[in-house]
Amino acid sequence: MEGDVVIMARNKYPEETVKRILDVSWELFLEQGYENTSIQNIIDNLGGLTKGAIYHHFKSKEDILMAVAQRMYSNYDAKVLKIIRDDNNISGLDKLGKLFRISINSSTENDAFKAAPDVLSNPKILALQMQGIIKETIPNYVKPIIDQGVIDGSIQTDYPQELAEVISMLLNIWLNPMIFYAESESILNRFRFFQQILHSLGLSINLLDNQMEERIVELCRMYSEKK
Repeated sequence: MEGDVVIMARNKYPEETVKRILDVSWELFLEQGYENTSIQNIIDNLGGLTKGAIYHHFKSKEDILMAVAQRMYSNYDAKVLKIIRDDNNISGLDKLGKLFRISINSSTENDAFKAAPDVLSNPKILALQMQGIIKETIPNYVKPIIDQGVIDGSIQTDYPQELAEVISMLLNIWLNPMIFYAESESILNRFRFFQQILHSLGLSINLLDNQMEERIVELCRMYSEKK
């Protein structure tokens, strides 16, 4: 009977345990970088919580990172992106440009780049990120905005789905130094070329000004410091 009581006590507030694990893990990822944080580091900072308790909720450190990222982005970015998508006062093309700029300037990007996971060395993280792009970003934000642009005439394309896929993959994979690493000047060149690609597709979006270039350099610096 006592054993039953102990088991019930341990599992009475599982959501609080999960929150505690995620909070501590994220603090460590930000402080010393994802790659330099071990499961043992997390346990040592949980005040008595065991390794078994962690593995009861998460199969791996990668799972912890993705849970933290999901919580972080859902708390801010999803709300902001929905506001842009559902704004009836601007064209689809303007929404697309705003979407790009918000994605780069988001405060959550600071945390992501400070945590600095080496995505190519962690195939599970890469796969989960790709899954998020395919199942969340493209169908819920980019494709609806392109569809709106086609309707209002600000975007001309016979391939809205393919256009949404290409620009989403370029922005989130090729232009992401956590996946396709390069020094800041090379990343800036990629953005300049990306803007040329957009223009050649009839999307007259001006992504780069001095402020945006400084922001991109800043993100690259954050990542390099923890890489």
